[in-house]
Amino acid sequence: MSKRREGKMKALREHSSLNPRPDRVTDALFEQDDFFDARDLLQVKYEMLRRARVEQGNIGEIAARFGFSRPSFYKLKASLEKEGLAGLMAKKRGPRRRHKVSDEVLSFLEDLQQSQGRLSHRRMAKRVQEDLNIKAHPTSIGRGLKAGKKKPR
Repeated sequence: MSKRREGKMKALREHSSLNPRPDRVTDALFEQDDFFDARDLLQVKYEMLRRARVEQGNIGEIAARFGFSRPSFYKLKASLEKEGLAGLMAKKRGPRRRHKVSDEVLSFLEDLQQSQGRLSHRRMAKRVQEDLNIKAHPTSIGRGLKAGKKKPR
């Protein structure tokens, strides 16, 4: 693999735009022209949506040629209409903010540390479960405490 190609693969991977299934892209354009790269997920998504708009054919068939399902096509179409090209980029998965270690839990933990001294995150998680009936992982407790110490901007 050439350095240029390795660089592109690395960049695609870093930006979560490396197509995990480039072999499912069977559209002729991606087979005939090396400008079109089935490994570039953003390019595949955009070309699928553009093609559907131009051809106005069967959406299921068009989506399949690009390695997508019909429901995925409509989800991508809505994202493009709402957010532009940025809507086609992969979104970070998982929670967007802390949800188990709320301000209430942080306050409880700070009071606990003042009254009992330094406790392990595992012990704090156990106390949160016992006293507040909230199950939080010790790692989440540690992250919450660390984030709570940061000064707001």
